[in-house]
Amino acid sequence: MPDTADTQSDLFGFSSSPEELNYFQPLAERVRPRTLDDMAGQEQLVGPNGPLRKFLAGGQMPSMIFWGPPGSGKTTLAEICASSLSYRFEQLSAIDSGVKDVRKALENAEKSRRSGHRTLLFIDEIHRFNKTQQDTLLHAIEQGLIVLIGATTENPSFEVNAALLSRMQVYILKPLGPKEIEAVIRRALKEDALFRSLSIEIADLDFLLQFSGGDARKALNAVEAALSLMPQGEATMVLNREVLSRALQHSAPLYDKGGENHYDIISAFIKSMRGSDPDAALFWLARMLQGGEDPKFIARRMVIFASEDIGNADPYAITLAVSVFHAVELIGLPEARINLAQGVTYLASAPKSNASYQCINEAMSEAKAMQQLMVPLHLRNAPTKLMKTEGYGEGYQYPHSYPGHFVPQRYFPEGLDPKAYYRPGDEGREKYIRERLAHLWNERYR
Repeated sequence: MPDTADTQSDLFGFSSSPEELNYFQPLAERVRPRTLDDMAGQEQLVGPNGPLRKFLAGGQMPSMIFWGPPGSGKTTLAEICASSLSYRFEQLSAIDSGVKDVRKALENAEKSRRSGHRTLLFIDEIHRFNKTQQDTLLHAIEQGLIVLIGATTENPSFEVNAALLSRMQVYILKPLGPKEIEAVIRRALKEDALFRSLSIEIADLDFLLQFSGGDARKALNAVEAALSLMPQGEATMVLNREVLSRALQHSAPLYDKGGENHYDIISAFIKSMRGSDPDAALFWLARMLQGGEDPKFIARRMVIFASEDIGNADPYAITLAVSVFHAVELIGLPEARINLAQGVTYLASAPKSNASYQCINEAMSEAKAMQQLMVPLHLRNAPTKLMKTEGYGEGYQYPHSYPGHFVPQRYFPEGLDPKAYYRPGDEGREKYIRERLAHLWNERYR
């Protein structure tokens, strides 16, 4: 009879050794680091003074969120944390898991706790969980039933609800640099059981590094795909640009959410709206949607744009942009493309002003340099008798008690001459605002 310690039977009764079964895994999985010392990059977390290294050395691990781009090591770090602390490791993907799956994982954690074992629950793409799904985790974290590690490529401030976020530490993972990606590749070829006996030369490393875009998994998948196309029996397998291009021609995306193209296209999108060209803006919107961009990312940028580039030239723009964002949240793709298109065409066609953007930057610059200036007495609040005795609020003129609901009064602190930070333009609603301010504060806006 076969030794069950060395073989496993699949559903069809065939037996394979664990090492043979491992061959069916992608290269990136076969060579996944097992200790912090094996990690490439993320020194800010795993280096000598990194928080993760100190947590593991102390034998304790708080719940946390790893925020970083694909292939930066989020899953790997979670597995290392569980292994180093001898925690039971359970993994869910928010893409295909629901509340039922979360509750089942928590039940498993409770069974493990009764047998003396703690559980580290790792949730990939945690930003895809809705509020209800996220809320089911709160009690388990508070009671210490699980240590939760969530992985996200999106800003957790936007995507993770405040109650859950307040119970977790957020750690940012950076894209791997060229030297770190190179180290990952060379380590893989040296240690992997399938390739370590072969003579492999990467003749065009720069091309491979550029393709990977800081994503270690992407780089390893590219190497494995290229090697699978090489003729067998050659003394040295040379991975040049021709071989790499042939292997990657069907997998290289036209739009890479995490790469330079992502930032170039969103830049073109914003600049098209700023330039009042709704047709060009729609084209770039379509490129992003077809490339798999998160529609909420697009909607958030539109909300920012509404204030930064339109402002009070059309005060309704911010209302519409926020409504589009909520519609995208509520409906989702593919129908949300219509909401986005409505918002884009309105924002691109609206009158433009960056006066609000410029005025807050200028005001913040001066406020930072003049922290010592005190609030004038007549503008201070006077809730107590002592404060009134000290002159708080004395001399303040209530505008609604005067004709036109206005009275000339100094609102700037002593030591700072009144000036016009906000300079409305001549477009749309701002023309009326400029005329009114010129009438009220003639010496400032003349």
